[in-house]
Amino acid sequence: MDVAFVLYPRMTALDLVGPYEVLAHQPEVTAHFVAASPDPVTTDAGLAVVPTTTFAELDRADVIVVPGGGGWAEALADGVVAAWLRAVHPTATWTTSVCSGSTLLAQAGILAGRPATTHWALRDELAALGAVVRTDRVVVDGTVVTGAGVSAGIDLALTLVGLLWGDERARFTQLFIEYDPEPPHEVEVPGEPAADLVAFARGVFAGR
Repeated sequence: MDVAFVLYPRMTALDLVGPYEVLAHQPEVTAHFVAASPDPVTTDAGLAVVPTTTFAELDRADVIVVPGGGGWAEALADGVVAAWLRAVHPTATWTTSVCSGSTLLAQAGILAGRPATTHWALRDELAALGAVVRTDRVVVDGTVVTGAGVSAGIDLALTLVGLLWGDERARFTQLFIEYDPEPPHEVEVPGEPAADLVAFARGVFAGR
């Protein structure tokens, strides 16, 4: 099973690595890091990730994982990721995104009129791109799965494991990676966040 993890400049490392750690250890999986070129891609926090293939070389995948991150707006403007998604999505078993990666799925037309989730600070942007925005941590609609912000990529990947190989495999994977969050601080993810908080978060995503 070929799983393509999409790379683009200033993506968020956890959006990529969380799902990668859950999925790449499954014995059926061959993982691919796919990008516009073979050059290393630098995340928004400075981690360099080396692609294993390019958009021009990889024309299909069973599962596609699109991370989000600070570079989402630039990736939208560039249009290269969306163009590749339009080409490979029709033959994929599952097309997925984490955080602001959902905006790239939407740009490719994959989320038109479909329920989807994203980081709470980008719900308006996702709606403007044609998705029916939900606030769930993971949304499954047909062959498309979207995850909310950053850490939700682990939940998304565990959901995929259950869909692909059954709940028992998913439970084992969750146990194996000891995914039993007990955050040190009590924080409620905003349902309708304050305008100044949204503005600040958007600035972070934009790299300001």
